[in-house]
Amino acid sequence: MAMVSMNFFVPSLNSPNLRPTKRYSGMAVAASNQDAVALGVTVTQGEGNLPKLLLTSDHGSEAEIYLFGGCITSWKVPSGRDLLFVRPDAVFDKKKPISGGIPHCFPQFGPGLMQQHGFARNMDWSLVESENVEGNPNVTLELKDSPYSRAMWDFGFQARYKVVLNTKSLSTELKVTNTDNKPFTFSTALHSYFRASITGVSVKGLKGCKTLNKDPDPKNPIEGREERDAITFPGFVDCIYLDASNEVHLDNGLGDVISIRNTNWSDAVLWNPHLQMEACYKDFVCVENAKIGTIQLEPEQSWIAKQHLSIA
Repeated sequence: MAMVSMNFFVPSLNSPNLRPTKRYSGMAVAASNQDAVALGVTVTQGEGNLPKLLLTSDHGSEAEIYLFGGCITSWKVPSGRDLLFVRPDAVFDKKKPISGGIPHCFPQFGPGLMQQHGFARNMDWSLVESENVEGNPNVTLELKDSPYSRAMWDFGFQARYKVVLNTKSLSTELKVTNTDNKPFTFSTALHSYFRASITGVSVKGLKGCKTLNKDPDPKNPIEGREERDAITFPGFVDCIYLDASNEVHLDNGLGDVISIRNTNWSDAVLWNPHLQMEACYKDFVCVENAKIGTIQLEPEQSWIAKQHLSIA
């Protein structure tokens, strides 16, 4: 059947950051005042009364996304297990980024000329589109330059972030477009936190990669090459893997093996703070898709990268 597309008003959370276009694929659904967004997408209030999107698949999976930071904070598979992790010290007051889930690092990964990991995780993203395809919801968020961002990085840009929930997978696509009249450069990453039992964690698929090991001195990484088939986390780990494989496998030590596939995320980062976060380090691991080297975009050019998380 033809896809139905319509614009509408969100009465319950009337916010400039809620401007979705509703689309349905494979079904015709009449719009009503009770319809906030596409089938399987609910706009609600999360922690700290921050706007949150709840995505629910017909097949029993769920995801939660905060508009603040465009941060995915939960991904539950049909069994009810949440495969993402939000740290117990996370705050939801907009005074700092949400610590956990899948935050954005943009337009800077790590330390540099602006705040750590850039500003995208400290800004409100807008919901611009929602869709339901055969019972699987997806949403598209948008971030544009503002006086806040220009105070740190004086360029016009548009970032669009599409999140697709399926039965046993969660996919994202990030598209950055230069809307300025001059070129700019940036680096970026998805700082993904996975729920884990750290003593049982292993990551496979990075053997042979060039490494930049930030332990013990993060300002002077030690260059090397990964020789292990399976990387484990017996202590502090903070390591960049350059020109990484487009698929790695994370055994979270809790019975799940998560496939992390990507397109155009050229690098990977593994991190666990060990005793630097004694309260929670045993319960998570960060396996991040990243673009460590700078990307240059000319006016009107775009850069696109995709991530696909799945379990068997």
